[in-house]
Amino acid sequence: MVSEAPLERGEFGLVPKGEGWFVVNAKEARWQQHEAFGSWTTFEGDARFKEIGVNIGILRAGEPNCMYHREDVEENFLVLFGECLLLVEGEERRLKAWDFVHCPPWTNHVFVGAGEGPCGLLALGRRGGEGIVYPREDVALKHDAGVEQETSDPKEAYARFGDPVEIPYGGELDGGG
Repeated sequence: MVSEAPLERGEFGLVPKGEGWFVVNAKEARWQQHEAFGSWTTFEGDARFKEIGVNIGILRAGEPNCMYHREDVEENFLVLFGECLLLVEGEERRLKAWDFVHCPPWTNHVFVGAGEGPCGLLALGRRGGEGIVYPREDVALKHDAGVEQETSDPKEAYARFGDPVEIPYGGELDGGG
């Protein structure tokens, strides 16, 4: 029998403590915010999910969710609300609520908030991959979501940015919700 992981309420929201199943409302979970990459929750505590990474990100217009990259595992995304741009394989695609994106391993991609209000993005990806590349791509550089020189070192790709901070969920993240 699998036991329930207790949820601990910290200054910035609920966090699971230890292994086990749990239920948490995304608005009550601990969130993080970055000056360049929006806000997100991963639903994880000290124990990371072993097989599948899950997060919900909130992007304002012009904010990328990360740096343009490709990796050796598949990732899947669902636009929950709002609009964003998908930068994929050197192309730009405009997305709206309920658009689903599948990225097989080694697909170059990043998302950038667009439209009048915030964009909510659900991201799911297989854990266990070790290969990642941040290629130089003009379309990503145009949106301040790319590197000037290709690298496979995340520290190098994100060197010009500071660290995220923990925050509680706030209605301002999704336009009042």
